[in-house]
Amino acid sequence: MKGQIRKALSGFYYVVTADNTVYQTRGRGNFRKRKLTPLVGDRVEFESSNLTDGYILDLLPRKNELVRPPVANVDLGIVVISMVEPAFSYNLLDRFLVNLEFKDIEPVIYLSKLDLLADKDASTKVKSVYETIGYNVIASEDDETNKRALEKLFKDKLSVFMGQSGAGKSTLLNKIRPDLALETAAISDHLGRGKHTTRHVELLEIGGGLVADTPGFSSLEFQEITSQELPRMFPEFVQAAPLCKFRECQHVNEPDCEVKRQVAKKEIAVTRYDNYLQFLAEIEKRRPVYKKSK
Repeated sequence: MKGQIRKALSGFYYVVTADNTVYQTRGRGNFRKRKLTPLVGDRVEFESSNLTDGYILDLLPRKNELVRPPVANVDLGIVVISMVEPAFSYNLLDRFLVNLEFKDIEPVIYLSKLDLLADKDASTKVKSVYETIGYNVIASEDDETNKRALEKLFKDKLSVFMGQSGAGKSTLLNKIRPDLALETAAISDHLGRGKHTTRHVELLEIGGGLVADTPGFSSLEFQEITSQELPRMFPEFVQAAPLCKFRECQHVNEPDCEVKRQVAKKEIAVTRYDNYLQFLAEIEKRRPVYKKSK
């Protein structure tokens, strides 16, 4: 049989099939030897003679995976970034965006706490910078407007919320689903073995799609991205690069660089370019990780 892992808890994986039947399963013993860990969101092949004693036989190919929260096959990454308390950071937002681009996850930027913002032009400026690049930015002081905008995006997608601590990820999720805490407990009774205090990742059906109920922080370091790959994580650089003199232009010291020309003309945001240079320096200083030969 085939299905999707919707919840992982205490060594059990709760797999939902196409007909919406839930099976409690365990991973095969050889997964550890093969260094495979099933994740929520994985599509799997499994066998089961009843609803509570199944075994996952194989993991179907993943298109991506996140570490925090541990979810596979993510379509949409909703970056909740605060405009105030904590203060807005272009650098932090760009870190999230670069990691999402690398994982081939569609980013959505959600600007929170606009009602606490003294300078209303600040959010307009941020919105303009990222919409010019092509990113979807949700920024309204009206909660209902934001909620409708998000719910339109959920359909047929697996979505994950991410952002810094205190940005309001949990608050936002509860506004979308006021009954979330009650529903999570009820699902735990049905899928698991009663209520659990341990935090776990679970996919909930919202707006015709699946949303991870645990707001994740996601990685802000660039452990996997190489210095050659980094320029391709900036969509506006990708668009400008064909006009650079050198095919593999790093947009730093090379002559006749279109990216630097557009930065100088403010066609590319200076904040984005400055952050790119900082990220590039971090990657180049990173200690190499050598994989052990098998």
